[in-house]
Amino acid sequence: MYDIMEEEEFEFEAVELPDITVELPDIACCFCPQAEFNGKSDSLFFNDGVRRIDFVLVYEDEDMKEIDKNRTFQKRKVSASLMKMGMELEAARSVSDEKLLFVKVHMPWDVLCTYAEVLHIKLPIQPNDLSTTSSPFNFLSCITRHFYPSEDLIAKETEYFTAPFEKDRLEYFYVKDRDLFFTPSMRSRMAYYILSRAPYEVRGNIKKFGVTKLLDGGVYKAAYPLHDCRFNVRSKEDECPNERYLLYNEWAHPKSFYKMQPLDLIRKYYGEKIGIYFAWLGFYTAMLALAAIVGLGCFIYGYTTQETSTWSKEVCDPLIGGNIVMCPQCDKECTYWRLNSTCESSKVTHATFWKRYQAELEYEWDTVEFLEQEEQPRPEYEAKCNHERINPVTRVKEKVPYTACGRCIRVSLGIGTVLFWIVLILASVVAIIVYRLAVFFSFSTRLQSDLKELEPFKEYVTAQMATSVTASIISFVVIMVLNILYERVAIWITDFELPRTKTDYENSLTLKMFLFQFVNYYSSCFYIAFAKGKVVGYPGQPVYLLGKYRNEECDPGGCLIELTTQLTVIMGGKAIWNNIQEVLLPWMKNLIFRYCTRVGSEKVIPRWEQDYQLQPIGKLGLFYEYLEMVIQFGFVTLFVASFPLAPVLALVNNLFEIRVDAWKIITQFRRMVPEKAQDIGAWQPILQGVAILAVASNAMIIAFTSDMIPRLVYYWSFSVYPYGDHSSHTMQGYINNTLSVFDIQDFSNKISLSYFRYRDFRYPPGHHRQYEYSIYYWHVIAAKMAFIIVVEHIVYLTKFVLSYVIPDVPYTVREQIKREKYLSQVILHETNLKLVTKRLKPLGGDYDQPNQP
Repeated sequence: MYDIMEEEEFEFEAVELPDITVELPDIACCFCPQAEFNGKSDSLFFNDGVRRIDFVLVYEDEDMKEIDKNRTFQKRKVSASLMKMGMELEAARSVSDEKLLFVKVHMPWDVLCTYAEVLHIKLPIQPNDLSTTSSPFNFLSCITRHFYPSEDLIAKETEYFTAPFEKDRLEYFYVKDRDLFFTPSMRSRMAYYILSRAPYEVRGNIKKFGVTKLLDGGVYKAAYPLHDCRFNVRSKEDECPNERYLLYNEWAHPKSFYKMQPLDLIRKYYGEKIGIYFAWLGFYTAMLALAAIVGLGCFIYGYTTQETSTWSKEVCDPLIGGNIVMCPQCDKECTYWRLNSTCESSKVTHATFWKRYQAELEYEWDTVEFLEQEEQPRPEYEAKCNHERINPVTRVKEKVPYTACGRCIRVSLGIGTVLFWIVLILASVVAIIVYRLAVFFSFSTRLQSDLKELEPFKEYVTAQMATSVTASIISFVVIMVLNILYERVAIWITDFELPRTKTDYENSLTLKMFLFQFVNYYSSCFYIAFAKGKVVGYPGQPVYLLGKYRNEECDPGGCLIELTTQLTVIMGGKAIWNNIQEVLLPWMKNLIFRYCTRVGSEKVIPRWEQDYQLQPIGKLGLFYEYLEMVIQFGFVTLFVASFPLAPVLALVNNLFEIRVDAWKIITQFRRMVPEKAQDIGAWQPILQGVAILAVASNAMIIAFTSDMIPRLVYYWSFSVYPYGDHSSHTMQGYINNTLSVFDIQDFSNKISLSYFRYRDFRYPPGHHRQYEYSIYYWHVIAAKMAFIIVVEHIVYLTKFVLSYVIPDVPYTVREQIKREKYLSQVILHETNLKLVTKRLKPLGGDYDQPNQP
């Protein structure tokens, strides 16, 4: 998928493809023959109607365009290589653009069998004879069937036991029809494997190969497998399964938004990797629905009880909050202010099973034993294998692209680059903090005078709110710019590291990108949640940043409203940007391309040319889809205590995301090359790490960012004897207890007031320990630490118990896996017996065939 082969040449011994050779004429004559289009727009076959098209290559005819003649040689060399491997080719000229030529690639039966064995493709050996257990909720089928795709259109497929394919044991496999034994997705996967290793230039020991390099160099315009039909019209061909049409109507169409996803058909059409992604996305969305119910309930409860909140009532009361004069929030321009000016913000402020599901999919989709040796090395890795080493497992010599020292240098450079960019992000966060401090002073002096004419909005648009919103917008812009820049750097670093397999490449890139994105997206939120307003000193002795800017304080109601603002801006902006980038741009590109290449209505366009008019899938494939969802998962879990509506917004977004992604890959993009995948890869441990961090994060938000703990401490300890004057537990007087007193005589600015208030837990002036932390402060700190420890231990213990009680692999799946392994052993045993019998016959005469076990 990712090509990094530079123009420089390397001497190496390339991995040898299976030897399926045919006699070829001279290279100048072996360019594939051309055939006139037969007028069948939905045909998936060569002109003879027998040979299926497994892959398509597109290039411009050099006879009609003046370009480098070396390109002609390279294309002819690729064609010769493919034909030498036994593949059959047929070319067709474009209907809309005579300069374009389409090379159709077909894999005969022998080639399919050979590469199915090379790629360890698992194929049916017999139907599944284990009885399926009936669900206890079958009586609800009359209701639930309306939420599933129509079985009349998408029939449930027969389940088979499978085994890795071997040509020598073909008679043991369940072959009903040779033309249907290998599915189109399997055929496309094998064709791409061959194309990615087809040599196009050989000079002595120097060998260049791979269609990806030729695509990057412009030798070929495109390379892709075919969709089986148009997405909105059934094919007229009798043998066409119309799977794309079915997926569109039962999955991607807006009318099917309430239906479950047809995962088996998705996997069959696009491969296991796409199927796993949509299975995980559906599971994650279902979990969001449960979280959204809880979050919505918390929000409604907080909103309906805000008027009875003691804090809100006392802050908004003109006789209480209106008479409390608060400390200026900056040194020169800021003035004293009344506590009830924050009335509105105070009101707003108070407002394991995936593994089991994955195990079932692994068995159903034949990825249970997807071992590392089944995944072939990347062509880019093979191209640079010029060092010898002893394999630690087989103890034989093998070629690798770097020595142990070279690998250490590559990894060290990658780590150093990632750390540099993370430091760059932290520097941008500091810059935004400085902006917040600087602009707050300006808003404090000018905002109220500028808003005199907008009286209804004056009480909502405070200096604190204006600073928070503008800083959030600037932070979002900086985040998106750094993302664009770092993406190129991360790809370059991973290319330089040269991972062996595609999975290794994606895992390495995933880790780099997530570490960067984690710091980039969440650093500003962590600052507001855990750093802002925590080290501000007290009037007369404030703490300064960089010796110049006085540290900013939270609103008297806490920093939760600012954290909510930050989360809303970033989550909302990110969702809008992603939809523009992923949906609107491909749609507009396709629209413009069709307009520029439009042909007369009387002309019929073949299937391969219709697909060429669609957008190509990006080199990173599903990477950005996963990254988008994982970042969203972080926002939902890490900060849900401050923004209970986050799961609700994420749920609404994901309900659209599933259908939009489905619509996009079915209607706007060429068909993806099917890929094998067992799970979601490196994203799974990342999600587990975020979930573990989320427990601590939310416990700390509740403890240190909200005022829940100070409220509880006051209610249970400081409202009654020996610290309080009330006869029973109450919240009355809480405001007075949380605001410390400062004597104006101790302040440099002399005014007529005798004292003012500030939010902190310190002894008043005149006390023998004046302006030091009070006993209330230490009670609150102790309660906060106890709360964090107790909550973390309860959650982690619950998780451990559930993980132990509920096995990762269901019992029925374990039984089916055992049955499949037994059948594979039986086939192996019978084959070995036949081989022994054949060898013994010439020596000992005829022997009876052994009884089959």
